[in-house]
Amino acid sequence: MFAHPDDIDFGSAGTVAGWVDAGIDVAYVIVTRGDAGGFDDTPREQIPIIREREQRAAAAAIGVKQVDFLDGYRDGQLTPSFELRRDITAAIRRFRPDRILTSSPLRRWERLTGPSHPDHLAVGEATTCAIYPDARNPFAHPELLEAGLEPWVVREVWYAGGPNPDHAVDITEAHPRQLAALRAHVSQTAHLDLEGGWLRDRLVAVAEAAGLPPGRLAESFTVLRTE
Repeated sequence: MFAHPDDIDFGSAGTVAGWVDAGIDVAYVIVTRGDAGGFDDTPREQIPIIREREQRAAAAAIGVKQVDFLDGYRDGQLTPSFELRRDITAAIRRFRPDRILTSSPLRRWERLTGPSHPDHLAVGEATTCAIYPDARNPFAHPELLEAGLEPWVVREVWYAGGPNPDHAVDITEAHPRQLAALRAHVSQTAHLDLEGGWLRDRLVAVAEAAGLPPGRLAESFTVLRTE
């Protein structure tokens, strides 16, 4: 559960590729279509169409077949509102996942860009509230129960981008697929050096901090059980 197309791919695509390889069913739910993104003079009304297409292509590069978008939410305007909690709760009850990957709701003061984007924080907070108590509470959002969406307990949450992560995943072998996913987001990454520079440096630093052998690449998360 993430705010924008490409959020998953910058911080978690290697890990998701490993889950797919392990036979885990993975689906993406994206809150916005990234209408405030882009770096050129493409007409604004075309951006959501382009970015939805790019996210579907990026998911295919990882091996993820299902990508859903919520309707009615604007890039750059997200808050952890009751309405967003309800719509995420509906997605949880529909998919009935054992694990949810989402952005951390905690701001990183040393990294105001990226992980601390207000939309990322809002989706992390709304998703956390949807996981507990909303999705498991039959009396929360009664209209969902009336629509046949029964309560569901998500047993595990993985937070990406937050401070003090406690779990690292070696993504060295999956990294080429992460790069392919990122390249699919042409409107966002065409101007970036994805082969080296800051992205590889970050993955190397995470691997080193986790005690992995030299030359390995890793992504990091905060992982917790909800029960």
